Amino acid sequence: MASLNQWVAGARPRTLPNAIVPVMVGTGLAIGEGSPSWWRAVVALLVALLLQIGVNYANDYSDGIRGTDDQRVGPMRLVGSGAAAPREVLAAALGSFAAAAVLGLTLVIATRAWWILLVGAAAIAAAWFYTGGKSPYGYRALGELAVFVFFGVVPVVGTAYVQTEQLSWTALAASVPIGLLSCSMLVVNNLRDVVTDGPAGKRTLAVVLGATRTRTLYTACLTLPFLIALLLIPFTPFTALTVLAAPLAIGPIRTVLAGATGPALIGVLQATGKLQMAYGLLFAVGLAITL
Repeated sequence: MASLNQWVAGARPRTLPNAIVPVMVGTGLAIGEGSPSWWRAVVALLVALLLQIGVNYANDYSDGIRGTDDQRVGPMRLVGSGAAAPREVLAAALGSFAAAAVLGLTLVIATRAWWILLVGAAAIAAAWFYTGGKSPYGYRALGELAVFVFFGVVPVVGTAYVQTEQLSWTALAASVPIGLLSCSMLVVNNLRDVVTDGPAGKRTLAVVLGATRTRTLYTACLTLPFLIALLLIPFTPFTALTVLAAPLAIGPIRTVLAGATGPALIGVLQATGKLQMAYGLLFAVGLAITL
């Protein structure tokens, strides 16, 4: 049986900024609008975390039973390493999705916005079919698009909505840089695995684009959020605070553009997560401050 530490590693805690940052930014928007609801923000955070953990376990299970993790470069996988039985990892994934659905239902009831049920169902379906099912879209170079939508647009706009009960263009605009930063995590992850994913039949966007173009894409995902934050200054002046996080982007960009491969990119993934958290916090604070 897998140890507790192995289960924690299988949940891939370094990917959790993908869940935390959008909720921070959505809550920053709600504070700026003068209508934050802290209990709803906490529930939204728990939903986001459970979905992220669920998708990580689901990917572990689906990739493991397909054999695409047999020659893995990155962190250990429960099924691929043989540390846990596939059915156990599947149960962990489904349990995480079920818990997210129950908590999400409380927000639906509180807001009486029943259309959120459809959004939640779409998020769970996207999490499962990324690598699950007969024709996973993650194997068709669509992973980054799904991440942009479900770890950028949906959680930022959704977190703001469940607190303010209003949809705004500001929330949609704020979701774009957050979606790009979430994509950057997947881009560098797939760049690290590009050598093994191709032969295993996993046609990620990195496999389709090739290493050189993927490095350019990663650089764009890290630099465009700062440009977007600056463009928002006429409407939300304190989003300029995000420039304080810019130095954190220099190291990982240099490493990637220098041609780092395999294990050398694990550190880049960690650095990207730190940048994502710093940018998200500063962005959230900037959106919360109003003149």
